[in-house]
Amino acid sequence: MLRDKNLVPLSRQHQHALALCVRIDRATLANQSNLDAWQSEIEQHFRAEIGIHFAAEEQVLFPAARQFADLNPVVEQLLHDHAWLRARFAEAEARKMSAEELRAFARRLSSHIRTEERTLFENLQELVGEVEMTRLGQRLDEALQGAEQACILPTATRKET
Repeated sequence: MLRDKNLVPLSRQHQHALALCVRIDRATLANQSNLDAWQSEIEQHFRAEIGIHFAAEEQVLFPAARQFADLNPVVEQLLHDHAWLRARFAEAEARKMSAEELRAFARRLSSHIRTEERTLFENLQELVGEVEMTRLGQRLDEALQGAEQACILPTATRKET
């Protein structure tokens, strides 16, 4: 289904996060300096975009979705994911993640995004009327104002081979 223009800013940010997940999945995580560089990049993504993205979803999108009983279980799962992911972002900031934990983080973030895109967004587009979707989009735009508008470039000291 074509993404409603009011959800496109969230979808664009999802693309940035998915790119990070793919790069982590393909990377050789062989030594501590390499792990530290990845964790630094994860920390940067959270500060520049993902933290603001999560807050916008929790304050604007999820309450709108909760108006529909069928979406409540999905919202609960997504909130649970946010808590788990925030804990991993904190571990990355403290440089405490192992190679396997980095990969688990990427898998969980990717799965979370796909649930939002394929389940939450698709259902909202069918359930929410045009006028209300426009209001939702305006509120999301306001909530996302502090996020950076460009994808973060990889840390220069890390090789992704």
